Amino acid sequence: MKRAKIKVGIVGGTGYTGVELLRLLAQHPDAELAAITSRKEAGVPVADLFPSLRGAVGLAYSDPAAAPLEACDVVFFATPNGVAMGEARALVERGVRIVDLAADFRLRDVAQWEKWYKQEHAAPELVAEAVYGLPEMNRAAIRAARVVANPGCYPTSVQLGFLPLVEHGVVDLDHLIADAKSGVSGAGRKAETHILFSEASDNFAAYGVPGHRHWPEICQGLAQAAGRAVGVTFVPHLTPMIRGIHATLYARITREADFQALYEARFRDEPFVDVLPPGRHPDTRSVRAANLCRIAVHRPHGGDTLVILSVIDNLVKGAAGQAVQNMNIMFGIDERTGLAQLPVLP
Repeated sequence: MKRAKIKVGIVGGTGYTGVELLRLLAQHPDAELAAITSRKEAGVPVADLFPSLRGAVGLAYSDPAAAPLEACDVVFFATPNGVAMGEARALVERGVRIVDLAADFRLRDVAQWEKWYKQEHAAPELVAEAVYGLPEMNRAAIRAARVVANPGCYPTSVQLGFLPLVEHGVVDLDHLIADAKSGVSGAGRKAETHILFSEASDNFAAYGVPGHRHWPEICQGLAQAAGRAVGVTFVPHLTPMIRGIHATLYARITREADFQALYEARFRDEPFVDVLPPGRHPDTRSVRAANLCRIAVHRPHGGDTLVILSVIDNLVKGAAGQAVQNMNIMFGIDERTGLAQLPVLP
């Protein structure tokens, strides 16, 4: 018997993650795009705004108030922080499953969320049941979830990079360091001075050093893996490229192990994590436009510090691709479905 297609709605389909969702879902054999919303672009054909989707997406944008989201099986929120929490409850009550690509349901401590995101949370009861959507950690819980909090891009690269070390307790869990760099698309599709071409090009800068809102998300996930609180210093940087995150991670060894073998064993059955052979240096281009995290394990000079290199495409494994991966798990299909795209070179 032929499987019915998953009816998909997207709220907020004009940003980079929304367009990336469209690109991936238009090629997904088990998904049917049923609605895509935008107040500003209501009535405009998607392909008129994004010619790359011409011939693949025939929908026009609809006003959120008129969109048939209740008839969908799953709705993705590719919206700014604070939108999904105000709209998800009504959909969940009608049996619609939610994947939020923003941060509304990522932090389990609502007071912590309100501190970092500077607003009152509108749906704390959904926070309590939401599942953090990092498949490599929470696959079983994702299968049954009504609400999935898709991880942030930095937290995806950092958590995957540290995960085997933290789970096995072989490094100093109080002094982990994550030095991460992101392409400009991570800031979103908007006009701001610091991401203008003449500002971001030919430049390199750290930001958010006193505190970045992805820090508590990273700490929360690693604490879950460790079974105890962890200490993380996280420093993000903006790089003059469009896509990609490169996380250079540092951890002091407290117990000897075959660290390469540890990583290979942990991720052997993970379809979207690639542990490179010893001595390799993954680059962001090697994952561009693909739902992949590539990891390399180094021990400089045979010393007491491990250096882990973790790269992803911030819009794919760091956002839309991981969201589709979560959808696949939620609906009981092979999680690789619709995500076989190879990286783009150059």
